Amino acid sequence: MSALTLNDIGHAFLGRTVLDRVTLDIGEGELVALVGPSGCGKSTLLHIAAGLVEPRHGRINRTYGRHAVVFQEPRLLPWATARKNIGMALPERLSVRDRHDRILAAAAAAALEGEDLDKYPVQLSGGMKQRTAIARALASEADFLFFDEPFTALDPALRRHMQDIVIGHVGSGKRGGLFITHDMAEAVRIAHRVVVLDRRGNGISGKRHISLMPGERDERMVFETVQHFMKQDPLFRHVEELDERRAG
Repeated sequence: MSALTLNDIGHAFLGRTVLDRVTLDIGEGELVALVGPSGCGKSTLLHIAAGLVEPRHGRINRTYGRHAVVFQEPRLLPWATARKNIGMALPERLSVRDRHDRILAAAAAAALEGEDLDKYPVQLSGGMKQRTAIARALASEADFLFFDEPFTALDPALRRHMQDIVIGHVGSGKRGGLFITHDMAEAVRIAHRVVVLDRRGNGISGKRHISLMPGERDERMVFETVQHFMKQDPLFRHVEELDERRAG
């Protein structure tokens, strides 16, 4: 059963078409990685799917209850502690005890130490800020999560740690999700399926299912799969442009 369906989505900025005839279906408990060259409209499509931007045309069908979004920037409130930033995702009806327990559980899932929860964003490292943003999304207990290139600014060790969190809480099939990335290895490592957006936003060029569950793939498999996609699969002939942002 589908959790999210985008049907014939189109959008334009200042009269310039950035997306046209984009149709995408994501199943319940499925994590899809969306890739494509810079400027092809990936983030715009995610923002439309998450209800942050109204499409120019097309239909969106969401069968899940609630969703949360993790952006490239953590987007934490600077005047609130990490604890309060995480708690912003919680409904007001929760008791003080339940609220406390949910915050601690989400923080632990995102590998945040208890002593970090009373720090303000300015006191947190870049990785800790991003973990706080992920904890905020996890605390909401949303059924579907959107990730808009959330780990671009992190070093390789932190990036891998964040990927493990995504695999454990979304890629395991507990929740559905849409994950935008410029890193093919990241896409292959965390997603059930990789979807390629046309370089000019004119629909979906194609998709590839990845064997095994995300948490079951070793480094060799990830490497060999990426090499096959990039060197032998014509679907990815324009995806060499994926790394241009990180190379600049």
